[in-house]
Parts: sequence; C-alpha cells; structure tokens
Amino acid sequence: MSIEPLSLAAARRIVLAAQGFGAPRPPRIDQGHLRRTLERLSLHQIDSVNVLARAHYLPAFSRLGPYDRALLDRAAWGAKSERRMFEYWAHEASLLPLHLQPLLRWRMARADRGEAGWIGMRAFAGERRPEAEAMLARIRADGPMAASDFEEGKSRSGWWAWGDSKRTLEWLFWAGHIATQTRRGSFERVYDLTERVIPAAILALPTPDAAEAQRQLVERAARALGVATVIDLRDYFRIGPEAARTAVAALVEEGVLLPVAVAGWSQPAFVHRDARRPRRIAGQALLAPFDPLIWERARTERLFGFRYRIEIYTPAEKRVFGYYSLPVLLDDRIVGRVDLKNDRQNRVLRVQSAWREEWAPAGIEQRIVPLLQGARDWQGLDSIEVVDRGNLARDLAGAVALAD
Repeated sequence: MSIEPLSLAAARRIVLAAQGFGAPRPPRIDQGHLRRTLERLSLHQIDSVNVLARAHYLPAFSRLGPYDRALLDRAAWGAKSERRMFEYWAHEASLLPLHLQPLLRWRMARADRGEAGWIGMRAFAGERRPEAEAMLARIRADGPMAASDFEEGKSRSGWWAWGDSKRTLEWLFWAGHIATQTRRGSFERVYDLTERVIPAAILALPTPDAAEAQRQLVERAARALGVATVIDLRDYFRIGPEAARTAVAALVEEGVLLPVAVAGWSQPAFVHRDARRPRRIAGQALLAPFDPLIWERARTERLFGFRYRIEIYTPAEKRVFGYYSLPVLLDDRIVGRVDLKNDRQNRVLRVQSAWREEWAPAGIEQRIVPLLQGARDWQGLDSIEVVDRGNLARDLAGAVALAD
C-alpha cells in the first residue's frame, strides 16, 4: 500500500477539523450541539480542578463558545430518561456517549477478574470480594450512596486519602457493577447499581468481544484525532500496545485507515478515510489542559511546535507560565497561553499571566480579548483583570481596557 506524504501544515488542518475547530459557532447552543461535540470527540475527560471551570465543561466551550452548563449536567447526571452520557475510565475518568458502554465492557470484565484497575483495588476481585458484595447489597437495598455515606468514609478527605469504602466502591465501578448516579457537594461521586443508571436499551445491546471492541475504539480515536500514530491512537482510550497494533493493522487492511508520512514525524501515521482536508482553518479558542487536542504533550509538540506542561503540581516558585495555563489557538497555530482564574468571590476573571510564542503574529491580543470576554460571561463574572506577568500581559491589558 502506498504511503501518502503529508505536510505538517496539512496535518494540523486535518487534526483541527476532526476535533471540531474552524466551523462557525452557533448563535444559540442547544443539547444537540453538545451531543454532536461529544460524539465527535467520543469523551470529555473529568478532572477535579475547578480554578476556572471543571475540565469536562471546557471542550464544548472551546468549540462552541459560552453555553448553559446545565445542559451538560442534565445529559450526564440528570433523570434517566434524559441522560445521554455515562462515566467510566476511558482516557482517564471520562464522560462518554451512552452507546459506547458496550465497547468498554471488556475493560469492566477485566477489572472484575482482577486484571485491570489500580493495584490497591484488585484484592476486591479475589480474597476481599465478600466485602465488595456486601457493599453492593447495601446499595441495592438502600439506594444511591457515596463514599462519605459510609462511617469509615466520613473520616477521610482528599483525592488520595482513600479508605476501604472508597476503594471498594471504585473497584465496583471499574468492574461495571455500579455507575455514577450523580455528583454532589465538592463533586463527589454518588453510585448506584448500573441497571438503575444506564438505560435498559443500552444494557440490552450486544457485547462485542475484546478485539472487536478495541478495533471500534481505535477507529473512533482515528476519527477524533484526524492524523495519528499508533501511540496516539492507543492513548486515546488507553488500549494496550499489542491490541492497538492489531486493531490498526485490521483497519488498514479494511481501508479505514490510510498510511501517511507527516513531514518531520519519525513514526508512521494514519488518517481516517473520511477525514476532512480543509485548505484553511479560521477561528480562535482557549484550550483546556485536558482537551483531547493537546492532552498528549509529545503529540502537541509534534503538531504545533508548542511545548506544554500543566503546572498545577509544580511548586509556585518553580512555575513558569502559571497554575492553570490555557493555550491560545488562533487559526491553525497555538500562539500563546493565558493563566486564568475564576475569582468567584470578587466576580473577576483574573488573567494571572499572559504569554505569546515567538511565531505569534502581531496583534494577537485583539483576538484574545473576545475569548476572555466569552469566558467571563460564561462564568457569570463582571470584569477581567490582567496581571502584569508575561511577555503578552501589557498588550493584553491594554486591549482589555480598550474593549471595556
């Protein structure tokens, strides 16, 4: 099979089109727009950091603009009749379209056998299974519960300070016995039996074998990524190396994936046969750290020449660009980054630093201001304040002042 040469610029345009960038933004965003965005990406990664907005809200904002977050909340955790998403481990903890649930049952089955999930939970598949069965019986009898509803769970706090109740619940979740019924308080999961959360029509769908499910997941990754290496494709749904290679080989044989050689890439790449190939991409967006366009940092560097590291876990004195720095996409390049904070108490969107890349064209601050205004309005804030930190900060502060 011949291998098509592809310039880096062409690869970027294909990737951005596949990810939903470059299209006109709708004047009014409804549930259908959110559903189509999720279908295009296949998942929204969940993260607990809420310095601007929680991660799962941001991909739709980046592609569509300000929208009513209650629409996503209802689709994810609303009444069973209006639910369109479910939570599970995909890339990381993720919201996915309901119809993908059968494609992840192989992972649930592996967890049930003690072959998947974090090592500290796997004992519940074996010698500690009676404890898990007892907790499952309690949920069956008493209804939805969170870790804090258990006596031992109430004394624990913090993401990594898991007690036995939380570990047991997480194993039941990995193994598919329970699902997230809702979120409450500080975004704590509330669990219920899977059959009381996932609609019966979804649970009745046939279960493909692991190889077929992984093949379908790799194809969905290829559609979402546009142009991708095998490593990129396997990373999207965290599929094992051998399974990913087998799936890619099958999709190439079927003509679904087409081999390409991207200029400057050392690894072979593939493009989905249905991928759009636009001649130009126009528009601008703020990108969340966990956006699928940039979550794989080596791929981001290959595509955009942009080195990006999230600095949440870096000590404050060692941070370069800021705690929650969002890359700025203008047309088909990432041209800068802004460190944003939602100061809810004072109703201010704080730009704690602003930076331009060396290849950024002059005047980018003029195009960033509407993005900041959109973020301000979306979060229900009153003003924007730019701190004088970073090589773009003064120009951006001036542009914000003129716009207001």
